[in-house]
Amino acid sequence: MSLRAKTPPKPLAQAHAQQPWLPPPIRSIQDTGLNIGILQDLAIKILYFGGYLSGNQIAEQMHLPFTGVVEHVLEGLKREKFLEVRGGGGLGAGAFEYVITLKGIEKAHEALARTQYAGPCPVTLGQYVDAMNAQARARLSVHQDTLEKALRGLVLNNEMFGRIGPAVNSGKAIFMYGPPGNGKTTIAKSVGNMILGSPMWIPYAVDVDGQVIRVFDNVNHEVLPDDSDRRTTATGERRDPRWLRIRRPVIMVGGELTMDGLDLVYDPINKYYEAPFQMKSNGGMFLIDDFGRQQVRPRDLLNRWIVPLENRVDFLTLSTGRKIEVPFNVLIVFSTNMPPADLVDEAFLRRIPHKIEVGDPSWDEFREIFRRVCEARRVPYDEKEMAYLVQEWYIKAGRNPRAVHPRDIIEQIIDISRYLNQPPTLNKEMLNRAASAYFVDLDY
Repeated sequence: MSLRAKTPPKPLAQAHAQQPWLPPPIRSIQDTGLNIGILQDLAIKILYFGGYLSGNQIAEQMHLPFTGVVEHVLEGLKREKFLEVRGGGGLGAGAFEYVITLKGIEKAHEALARTQYAGPCPVTLGQYVDAMNAQARARLSVHQDTLEKALRGLVLNNEMFGRIGPAVNSGKAIFMYGPPGNGKTTIAKSVGNMILGSPMWIPYAVDVDGQVIRVFDNVNHEVLPDDSDRRTTATGERRDPRWLRIRRPVIMVGGELTMDGLDLVYDPINKYYEAPFQMKSNGGMFLIDDFGRQQVRPRDLLNRWIVPLENRVDFLTLSTGRKIEVPFNVLIVFSTNMPPADLVDEAFLRRIPHKIEVGDPSWDEFREIFRRVCEARRVPYDEKEMAYLVQEWYIKAGRNPRAVHPRDIIEQIIDISRYLNQPPTLNKEMLNRAASAYFVDLDY
């Protein structure tokens, strides 16, 4: 019932303009929300690893302004004889170069024993919670024309559109099921990529009483440029550089998902935490693909989401046993090829309000998908040869059409044609060779 577009459509604009949340300017140590001890530990670790660094370079690595913040941090360290000034390479206090002393090395070792994190300065848990809750309201409200534009590269019937739209608007869990190869994952990712709304801001990391949780992930988060608007419009001051502007995340996991991956993951070597998938997905979509094939029981996995889905908060556990509360502003989607009755009972499925079956395409939809694939891959489409394929390889063989078949069969034809050094053609010989190579008789 679906087909990938030739080129991924760009995200749709926000339907209802509203004032977006922006990181506030940071003018002083108090604005960071952190005590000066945490900032001094971070600065001394950066200097320990970096050797000779100027004040501006230390501030850049801490992602804090030098004036009013880092200059006071370094002044305190210098006063305690943890570092020394060794000349300067330019004008202003920020150009002074600093070097760590023997006493400073001891302090750096003490700081590293607590945590080896030496990256951008974290924000406080309270700042993170406030920002995530403020940005949750910026999600796009989906209407029929919006959804049709978002999924214009897919062949879907009106009934399917009528189910997807309300499910996305609800912001609640979605359960997508049906045979493999009909586009469940493609539909979910298309919705996530195109109609989750405006970009958002996330921090590099979050501090919880001196313990660091790393949030930003360059694999799952796409950073967006902010060169044209790096300063607040009201005051002309630079926004807090501890925050990154990203595209709202769409994070997909499959059979590798475990219960441990849904809580804070502590790195015993580096001594800081990695945020779990759902925390990295805040403000976006978390897609659990191949649901039911994880190492954990489906019932246990669903139980894990009961409280977050109902209360919009999640509870994560530190290695000390302390639980912290974080927002759960996530559109969570379960996608499975398995019959729902084989996974969980009816009582559990009732907790997921929106259940969408993505079945096999009709023959008309199948032909349209095939035609679009031919057009996209520049293979001449022939209705008569298409009828032959359907009759010989589907109806006679008792085989159901799948939305992924046209793409895969055309890829086979292109591979065969490249070997024969001839243009790809849709004829009986090529269709037979492609289909016989693609379809497998499981009953031999």
